[in-house]
Amino acid sequence: MALAVIFDLDGCLADSEPLSLEAVAAEMRGLGIEDARADRIRHEFLGVTIGAICTWVSDRTGKPCPPDFQHRIESRLFRSYEQGLDQIPGARALLEELRDAEVPMAIATGGSLERMGKTLHHAGLADLFVGRGFSAEQVRHGKPAPDLFLFAAGNLGVAPADCIVVEDSPHGIKGAVAAGMRAFGFVGGSHLDGIRDSHVETLRSAGAEAVFDDLAALSRSLHRALGE
Repeated sequence: MALAVIFDLDGCLADSEPLSLEAVAAEMRGLGIEDARADRIRHEFLGVTIGAICTWVSDRTGKPCPPDFQHRIESRLFRSYEQGLDQIPGARALLEELRDAEVPMAIATGGSLERMGKTLHHAGLADLFVGRGFSAEQVRHGKPAPDLFLFAAGNLGVAPADCIVVEDSPHGIKGAVAAGMRAFGFVGGSHLDGIRDSHVETLRSAGAEAVFDDLAALSRSLHRALGE
């Protein structure tokens, strides 16, 4: 029986990935990587840490990645949040159901603590994860390593085998499986428009036991898993 649910944030609860991908692509273009586009960033880097992206930028340009690269991306991203940030449809309803059922929940994001806080705030979800939002900044290795998921489970006081992880990236799915957790894939974010069917197979290949394209269907499966 599963006892807790750990969510990725961007693309699973907040529809922030299109804004994030464009922010990364724009900053790459500013460094002279003229073919950087959001769809390519999605293909290459969905779910990876900023450190991995910086390494790629350095290899591509032949120069050290600027020390303020992450800051520049996040500043651009946060400006876009001011125009509005949508929740994934059904996100708050699902989270409130889990809260009311006293199911422990956490966020495990590859983004920074600052980005997580601003994303939750602008998406209107911050009140549901007070003290339960965790970032790759807090562990030695980000996804696809298991570190972040184990860190989240430890803070929830739940054994890894009793956790379900909800992820939209293969790196996150692999990290959850490596942590000894059940992994559910989610493909309902707008950043997956045009590649949704193929991404389902990508997540299954990474180890997802089930993949969902809307949160209502995910909710039903979570309740069944939590009630086993």
